[in-house]
Amino acid sequence: MENIYKIPSETKIGHVHLKVSDLQRSLVFYCDLLGFEITTAYGDQAAFISAGGYHHHIGLNTWYSKGMPNANVHSVGLFHTAILYPTRKDLAEIYQRLLTQNYPLTGASDHGVSEALYLDDPDGNGVELYWDKPTTMWPQKPDGTLEMYTKALDLNQLLNEL
Repeated sequence: MENIYKIPSETKIGHVHLKVSDLQRSLVFYCDLLGFEITTAYGDQAAFISAGGYHHHIGLNTWYSKGMPNANVHSVGLFHTAILYPTRKDLAEIYQRLLTQNYPLTGASDHGVSEALYLDDPDGNGVELYWDKPTTMWPQKPDGTLEMYTKALDLNQLLNEL
């Protein structure tokens, strides 16, 4: 089947909305640790949070999930939410914050096009914190397509940004 429709190139993913078990616990993670701000809340059932005053980048709710256990990692569903930082220094700053708070990482990778830190939120939802390298640095295959890969990210070198 030939694809005759192409989504506009300016299209962006606007927000992610997560089902959580404990709203307050999630707000501690996303707001107190990662630095998002609450834009609006609906009692103890839902909150919408953002960076920089946008209406919301992340929605959190307990409508169907209050008190429920984490989803099985080996089932279908969201793999992770990716949060794009504007610079490598910004990524280094959040990494330093995670270190200071003793918050565990599940991984740290150089993907050629980006560098990323991986962790889980309190409900076991995967979270990727990353920055994109300049497009001039993106590795390409001989045919011009991207040559993305996963290599260990040198975390000490990342901290040198500070």
